[in-house]
Amino acid sequence: MSKITFSVLLTEIEGHPVFQSTGKKPQAPVVEQLAVALDRFGHNGNGACLRRTLQLWGVAHGTLCLYTKRVVVGLQDQIKSYVRWPTAIERKRISARFARKGFPGCVGLVDGTLLPLAQRPRDYGETYFDRKCNYSLNAQIICDDLRNITYCSVGMPGSTHDITALRKAPIWKHFRRESQIFSRGQYILGDSTYNPPMPHLIGSFKVSRTVLTEEFNKCVAHARAVNEHCIGVLKARWFSLKQIRTQLKCKAESKHVVQWVECYVMLHDFCLRYNDTWTEEDSQLELDEDLPASFPPAARWNTDREIGDELGRCPLYKWNRAPTRGHDSYGIAPQQGGAILLGE
Repeated sequence: MSKITFSVLLTEIEGHPVFQSTGKKPQAPVVEQLAVALDRFGHNGNGACLRRTLQLWGVAHGTLCLYTKRVVVGLQDQIKSYVRWPTAIERKRISARFARKGFPGCVGLVDGTLLPLAQRPRDYGETYFDRKCNYSLNAQIICDDLRNITYCSVGMPGSTHDITALRKAPIWKHFRRESQIFSRGQYILGDSTYNPPMPHLIGSFKVSRTVLTEEFNKCVAHARAVNEHCIGVLKARWFSLKQIRTQLKCKAESKHVVQWVECYVMLHDFCLRYNDTWTEEDSQLELDEDLPASFPPAARWNTDREIGDELGRCPLYKWNRAPTRGHDSYGIAPQQGGAILLGE
């Protein structure tokens, strides 16, 4: 995440009541809490260990969890502003762009992905054992042709088939009949998992028996590459998705994991809205570049230098100017790289 995007995100959540102290002791600055949480979101394995966090930020495990919890609560209120189903006008524009690829009427791409768990869940753990020999959660992701995630369903065990997981999602009822979230002739495109076809859900053929069906499957695979890349970017930017370290012991912890994934999806769309794209070769951000007109007014004075100065004043923050993967950032970029309807 670039410094400019960080400053905009800080402006969005710093006024949330969760960051208001209710006791005599004041909270740490919001900028520090947000930086610590994003650093945790973007690392996995040794990068997320307590010793590294203590050395970099000077905070213990309890404080780290508290900062992260507050930021997650603050981000939850922003989800519907960024992760939402497209309007009728937006669906027409998406359909027009998909028509150039040979799929007029298509307004989104659906695919499932697995979110590995670090530990076996306590209850019914065998149901979370997936085909890749890991314990995981199944997530259904719908995105448009610009890689904006418009729908996310997560919470089913990893052994669940993709079509079964989608059937359990609230959006499933809209695929089977005429609905307000689809105009006439509009549909979602998926792979052969999502068969047989329905009024608003079309999948590729399971078996290509003719030249025509084989060509159709090739066109579907070409169009669906956008969804595969979208999921790849989501997991690469928020690297803690590579292995969720929370053990599922009760309903509250399952809800906690779902909220985390929701925040990752929201941050993914947030970065895309402000053109903070993720590539393997992140270009150096021009620090003296003017902010686009679409940025909130409060972000215009909150420049990179002022953000850095504010972080530098935090007593527990240790400034690290070392670039991460060629990107001058706060060190919150990753080293590499149930079901909930968002914004129906």
